[in-house]
Amino acid sequence: MRALVTGGAGFIGSNLVDALLARGDDVTVVDDLSTGKEANLAAAIRNGADLRVLDIRDGEQLAEVVGGVGPDAIFHLAAQIDVRKSIADPAWDAGINVQGTINVLEAARRHDVARVINSSTGGAIYGDAETLPTPETATPLPEAAYGQSKLAAEGYLGLYERLYGLSLVTLRYGNVFGPRQDPLGEAGVIAIFCGCLESGRRPTIFGDGTQTRDYVYVGDVVGANLAAAAAQASGPINVGTARETSVLELVSVLAELADASDFAADFKPARLGELARSCLDIARARTALGWEPKIDLHDGLRLTLDASRTPRPQ
Repeated sequence: MRALVTGGAGFIGSNLVDALLARGDDVTVVDDLSTGKEANLAAAIRNGADLRVLDIRDGEQLAEVVGGVGPDAIFHLAAQIDVRKSIADPAWDAGINVQGTINVLEAARRHDVARVINSSTGGAIYGDAETLPTPETATPLPEAAYGQSKLAAEGYLGLYERLYGLSLVTLRYGNVFGPRQDPLGEAGVIAIFCGCLESGRRPTIFGDGTQTRDYVYVGDVVGANLAAAAAQASGPINVGTARETSVLELVSVLAELADASDFAADFKPARLGELARSCLDIARARTALGWEPKIDLHDGLRLTLDASRTPRPQ
């Protein structure tokens, strides 16, 4: 298969690129390197991946690349993911997450791409949902511009499916964690806490630490993308674990794994736009994709810690 991965120099994207190459696919990466890192692709480029540095907001340049590559599938992971930045500048957030996605869809339409797998968000779209774990049928209640822009992008997938008959699917992720997540960038709490462990700093918890998330290991998210590319399912599909974990529990498990009894948190006021609880119902992923997570939180945290202590090959 010829695959094109937008955002392929990022945390999730680069792990997906490695998996595609490992099974023998031809892979082209599109990334503007604003948050993604070329170092994440060092091994992939040696193994034949082609990196094209461009901004997905440039629709003509993107369409030209898609036309030249002729991919069988586009995995669309390029996005603006910082919740606080999205609240501060929602128009900028929408320019990347909505306009950028439209450009991907236009390129796919113009060049007859057989399948597009769109990456989206579960918790940020559902908001403080009444039902936990939350199914895809729940009413969307975003509490930040990031969730609203990802929901709007999903709407354009539905439009292009209805108008043009494109084969499209959206994966709504829980809180993804694992190797290559940057503790200094737009990181999730696990990457930040691992960075604190490595540098001997105390972690900061915003709020009382009882807030929960559905933490899913990046290798399982990669598996969901591969399954979605091979399936015919459309519409949104949750990708998580159907398990809630509190921030306090994360601190406790990481302290145990690192044998760091003094790893205790500092507390600060809760931040605007952050949810109290989030957990995804993954029944549709099981039936529509034949997918379910294989790595539990404890094992995933151990793998993440081990990776953070291993020098990355150049």
